[in-house]
Amino acid sequence: MMTTKFFMPLVNMIGVGCLVEAVDSMKDYGYKQALIVTDRILNELGIVAKIQSLLTAVGIESAIYDGTNPNPTTVNVSEGLAILRQNNSDCVISLGGGSPHDCAKAIVLLAANGGDIRDYVGIDRSSKSHLPLIAINTTAGTASEMTRFSVITDVEHHIKMVIADKNITPVLSVNDPELMVGMPKSLTAATGMDAMTHAVEAYLSKESNPITDACALKAISMISQSLRQAVADGNNIEARENMAYAQFLAGMAFNSALLGYVHAMSHQLGGFYDLPHGICNAVLLPHVQEFNAKVSAGRLKDIAAAMGVDVRAMDDQQGAAACIDEIRNLLKDIGIPAGLAELNVKVEDLPMLATNALKDICCLTNPAQATHEEIVAIFKAAM
Repeated sequence: MMTTKFFMPLVNMIGVGCLVEAVDSMKDYGYKQALIVTDRILNELGIVAKIQSLLTAVGIESAIYDGTNPNPTTVNVSEGLAILRQNNSDCVISLGGGSPHDCAKAIVLLAANGGDIRDYVGIDRSSKSHLPLIAINTTAGTASEMTRFSVITDVEHHIKMVIADKNITPVLSVNDPELMVGMPKSLTAATGMDAMTHAVEAYLSKESNPITDACALKAISMISQSLRQAVADGNNIEARENMAYAQFLAGMAFNSALLGYVHAMSHQLGGFYDLPHGICNAVLLPHVQEFNAKVSAGRLKDIAAAMGVDVRAMDDQQGAAACIDEIRNLLKDIGIPAGLAELNVKVEDLPMLATNALKDICCLTNPAQATHEEIVAIFKAAM
């Protein structure tokens, strides 16, 4: 068996009420001046003020950058970096979902290594470790709080840039389900399907291994059991905690096994149209798996079983079809749009989107390699 690498933060806290314990631990690390990278909604809701109060209680001062866009941009990174330098921050706290986490990762990368964030697109392009990054999660989906990935939109070219770098892995990740209670249904559904896509693509990845397989299948099982509940009742703390664990397991899987065409294609939709990442993933997921079934039917059958389908009497192709059907059932139950046309994606843009998708590093580990025409066809099927 070939050598594999497994990446994750040094310390990870998950569970109701773990936020207070996490902030207490920051005092032990000796931090004095934090930059909180977040978005305006979390600031307006008072969650940022809560974090600042906890920090003050342990002797840590803080500045705020709350300008992160839903799809974080090169402009966001520059703005946040300027505030970090103005305040001589010795650590960064990212607060929110994938957007603040990705933005904060890019900020700490540039703070340590200099240059332009475009210089670091690809795998392990940096040479220096970043400032300490503590990632406090408020959604259950992206797993960006514990991964080595950052996705930043280039505002000049309207494309998403993928940075995979071990030097941007947070030193501490925090998943307190109390911060996720009351999340809107649409956001719960979108982030939950982002986690499902992470798990599915990691399990099908050419770089999968026994560790990532175990994490991916457990994540798929937990999401199948809890996502509908979390969407239906935003105050269901048990469902929220289960989704927190599930998305973290999915992150453990794809952080090492990487992803596939769903993400490569979704990145283009998000960068060009500024669409929600989780929704794009969800719409594309069954269509990409129909393409992958020609080489990964057995693995898709495994996923169907993890989703609760009785596959014992099925052959691999039947199991793969059952998997895709069950994904579609889940999408319908949680209110995901039926197709890309509902998101105002234009057919005339698909060839350009396909061209850019094939340049995305997520393509490298998809189990079946596609031509440009085949990527366009998948986009069209998802319309």
